[in-house]
Amino acid sequence: MKAALWSLFCVAVVAGGCRTGGGPVTAATAPAARAFTTEDRAAVEGVLAAQAAAWNRGDLDGYMAGYLRSPDLVFTSGSKIRTGYDETAATYRAKYGNDRASMGTLAFTILRVDPMGADAAVVLGRWDLTRASGPAGGVFSVVLTRTAEGWLIAHDHTSSDPPPLQ
Repeated sequence: MKAALWSLFCVAVVAGGCRTGGGPVTAATAPAARAFTTEDRAAVEGVLAAQAAAWNRGDLDGYMAGYLRSPDLVFTSGSKIRTGYDETAATYRAKYGNDRASMGTLAFTILRVDPMGADAAVVLGRWDLTRASGPAGGVFSVVLTRTAEGWLIAHDHTSSDPPPLQ
């Protein structure tokens, strides 16, 4: 009986290391894992470029197209944490409306793009806003995730520079 169980155990171990098509799974035969590519980096940077272009033409809806349209979106600025696309959009609308003059001209400077696996990336950068009421700027970090619609911002943490000393 012990010999039969031992034989069954050995067959199970050998069979577990094999796959249909023959042979054990090795680094050479394992399916290739998807990686974050230079095309992904360009697409991530393209989201921010499209947002700045939309902002600069006074298109708040176009700017918001870079965000994940989900209740899971997190947007942090001005010491407040907002959740969800709708709350984030409402915050932008309350502050800027669709008034091109109050929106000013936005420029992003991307300092780094750090992949977080194949389907997410963290972007660290600086934002600068030129407007009639005076310049504004600060830093941001955004997490973008790969979705069926493309790369979208799922988490945005933006802070403003302190006001200049008088």
